Amino acid sequence: MIAHLAASLHTLGFTLQTRLRREETGATAVEYGIMVALIAVVLVGGVTLFGGALNTFFTGLFARLTI
Repeated sequence: MIAHLAASLHTLGFTLQTRLRREETGATAVEYGIMVALIAVVLVGGVTLFGGALNTFFTGLFARLTI
């Protein structure tokens, strides 16, 4: 009886441990997704704000470099 209870608790411990590991993996994937989304927002915002100025800069640079 006690051996059966100990075995059940042992199995329950491994089951919970496995679930926690899987949930951490899912949480890590969500964190990476949030980071990628934030980087995309920053890139889009930067291109929107500085797009015209960058175009002018590179057009002038190209004009100076070509003969």
